[in-house]
Amino acid sequence: MTDHRPICDYEGSEYQKVFWEEGGRAYEDAAEAIALAKLLPPTGNRLLELGAGAGRNTPRYRGFDEIVLLDYSTTQLAQARERLGDSPRYRYIAADVYHMPFMPGLFDAATMIRTLHHLHDAPPIFHAIRELLQKDAVFILEFANKRNIKAIARWLLRKQSWSPFSKEPVEFVALNYDFHPKAIREWLFAAQFAIERQLTVSHFRTGFLKEHVPAQTLANWDNALQWTGDFVQLTPSVFLGSRPIGPSQTAAPGQFFCCPVCRTPLEDTPPQLTCQECGRSFPVVNGIYNFKIDQD
Repeated sequence: MTDHRPICDYEGSEYQKVFWEEGGRAYEDAAEAIALAKLLPPTGNRLLELGAGAGRNTPRYRGFDEIVLLDYSTTQLAQARERLGDSPRYRYIAADVYHMPFMPGLFDAATMIRTLHHLHDAPPIFHAIRELLQKDAVFILEFANKRNIKAIARWLLRKQSWSPFSKEPVEFVALNYDFHPKAIREWLFAAQFAIERQLTVSHFRTGFLKEHVPAQTLANWDNALQWTGDFVQLTPSVFLGSRPIGPSQTAAPGQFFCCPVCRTPLEDTPPQLTCQECGRSFPVVNGIYNFKIDQD
C-alpha cells in the first residue's frame, strides 16, 4: 500500500514556454542563475535535480559528470531530453519525491528549485534527500517565502487573512505553498542538514520595475543584495546552501536504482526494471525511466 499525499502534476504542460520563455520572467531566471552559481560547487560527480521540469537549470550544472533529472511529469522530461539530448551524462527519471527510486548515498549534490512550493508534506522530503547524499555533499534548496514584504504589507492593510509571521505553510492556490524561513530551517536541521548560506532572491519582482528596467540590470541589482539573506529574509524567494551532518552512506559501485515501494535494489535492465521482492515493474520509454506508482 502507498500513501495518498497529493502530487502536483505538470503532465502535458507547456510550463517552460508559457511561464519562462513567454511569461516575462527573464529577470527572475537571471537572478536565480546568479544565486545558484554562488552555492553550487565548481565540480562534482553525480547531481540529483529534483523537480527538473523541462531542464531550465540543467545546463547550469556544467561542472558535474552526471546529472539525474527527476520530475513527476513524463512530458516535462521529454521536453528536457529534447533540449539536452540523450547523452549518457543525463538520466531522466519520472517519479514522485515521496517515493524516489535511488540507493542511499548515491549523490554528492542535489538541488530543489521552484519545487518545494508544490509539496503538501515537505518535512519527510528533507529526510529522504538526506539519505541519498554522501558525506560532504551539498543540497541547494529554493523555497517560496511567506514572510515577504508584499505579504507583510497586505496583512497589515487587512487585505489577506493569513499572517506572514506564523510558521505554518500557507496554501494560496491548490498545491501551491509559501513557507516561513524559520520552519524551513527547523525542518532541515531535523533532517540533519547544516545551513551554510542563505540568499534572498527576486528583490525587485514587481510589474512596474520589470516593465521599465532591463532584466539583466535588475538581476545585477539583485546580485548586490542577495548576501543579506544570511541576516534577514523578506523576498519572495530564498535560496539555501546546506550540507549533511552526521554519518552518511555511499552507494556501492554498480548500485543505482531501488524499488520506490519496498526499497529492494534493482538491476538497470531497460526496457523494463522488475523488482524481485514485490514484483512491480517499471518501464523505460524513449530514454525516460518511469517509476511513478499508483497511490492505491
